[in-house]
Amino acid sequence: MGINKDQVDGRMKEAGGKVQEVAGRVSGNRTQEAKGAINKNLGAAQAKVGDVTEKAKGAVKDAQRESEREAEVERERETRDYR
Repeated sequence: MGINKDQVDGRMKEAGGKVQEVAGRVSGNRTQEAKGAINKNLGAAQAKVGDVTEKAKGAVKDAQRESEREAEVERERETRDYR
């Protein structure tokens, strides 16, 4: 399984949001803290989209491999029938 842009960008945004959230909390700036929490959650959602995309790609590849195996079995069966 690979890594895609949404996974990387989302996790970076999530980490940046966490830093922003903590900085806002430490400084007593509730607006900054809230913006950080939002960015953290948006980043987590984007990373999750990337995770789902990768899983879907894996499922498609598995289905393609299975289809190819079934086609090969069918070709072998047809070859035996002609003999």
